[in-house]
Amino acid sequence: MRLFADSASDLPKDFFENENVVLFPLRVHIGDQDFEDIRGIQSIKVYDNIRNGNHPKTSQVSPEEMLSAFEQLAKDGDEGYYIAFSSELSGTYSTAVMVADQVREEHPDLKLTILDSKAASLGYGLLVKEAVKLRDAQQPLDKIIEKTRFMADHLESLFTVEDLDYMAKGGRISKGSAFVGGLLNIKPLLHVEDGKLVPIEKLRGRKKVIKRMIELMKERGTDLDQQIIAISHGDDEEFANVLKQEIEENFHPRSVEIHMIGSVIAAHTGPGTLALFFFNQIDQELIGL
Repeated sequence: MRLFADSASDLPKDFFENENVVLFPLRVHIGDQDFEDIRGIQSIKVYDNIRNGNHPKTSQVSPEEMLSAFEQLAKDGDEGYYIAFSSELSGTYSTAVMVADQVREEHPDLKLTILDSKAASLGYGLLVKEAVKLRDAQQPLDKIIEKTRFMADHLESLFTVEDLDYMAKGGRISKGSAFVGGLLNIKPLLHVEDGKLVPIEKLRGRKKVIKRMIELMKERGTDLDQQIIAISHGDDEEFANVLKQEIEENFHPRSVEIHMIGSVIAAHTGPGTLALFFFNQIDQELIGL
């Protein structure tokens, strides 16, 4: 069985290499330079460019790269599963579906399932990591699809950013939703609703943001002591570690993973972003696998 994921999962390069997951990189454009996410650029370069007044742009996965991978899958007669970046935030998912349909014109027996994760960053990465764990436990593909789809349906994603203008300029939220409170130290809190990033409230200062995140975990989370919690940060590990400490003290989860937000998402969210991922329901069959 062959697993595919794209770089919006914000998993490190060595994960794809060591865990035998095919990487589809989105692309980052800085000035007249073009980079493949993860393969050709690290997110710190994106953050440095933003701080210097530049505005990196992004584009979806190359259709040609997908075509080559899916054709090879068909020729090998293998099963494939691509967990994709939210269709509400990128055209990558719809492109993958289109390319798979094209491949099936010549290879009608192509065995490929494409899941719209409706997720981003390390929340999406948690789904990919679970698929790898299930594959390594010799679970059949239909069971892996069932389990990861369940996780996608029950993923909670909370974000705060320094400035929503980055996301509005990139079309990730409406311009009408982009409220800015820099001088007043106002921090917007957002969540993911059916794959879309939606602002939910404004808070003054980082301490209140973290406090509210913990409150929302208590309201929305289930069996948090049995979960692996994920935190992504926009080149602000200190902020992420403060949140991690609060989570460990309040919920005692199995573990808390922290990663820097990758280049593509960084280009839209900017420095200082903090994202939290957990589940409002867990599949007890997955515990212990």
